[in-house]
Amino acid sequence: QLLLVESGGGLVQPGGSLSLSCAASGATLDYFAMGWFRQAPGKEREGVSCISSSGGRTNFADSVRGRFTISRDNAKNTVYLQMNNLKPEDTAIYYCAADLRPGDGLGCTVELEGSYSYWGQGSQVTVSS
Repeated sequence: QLLLVESGGGLVQPGGSLSLSCAASGATLDYFAMGWFRQAPGKEREGVSCISSSGGRTNFADSVRGRFTISRDNAKNTVYLQMNNLKPEDTAIYYCAADLRPGDGLGCTVELEGSYSYWGQGSQVTVSS
């Protein structure tokens, strides 16, 4: 059983930055592609970014490409999402998720939520003046 716990969310002004962390326990992340998803009130959850199991491949939603960076440290069993130049539209609950895709050759998906079997509890990010 894989447990994922997000942290680092909070309130930030437009143009500011936040860094989210996703700490895993119960299993190693070596064999999991990892994704970040977000859900704003009244809206469907959407994919934000993902990273392959060894970090060699990444994908980003068009809305965040160039502003967000995803990374991972498998030795620490942790995945990160660095969010820069934040906009009010980025306000959402951000979820970390794990997808059993061993090997960078399998890449990752930011579109198919069903590929992710394990989910964190979410961390609120609010971008407001």
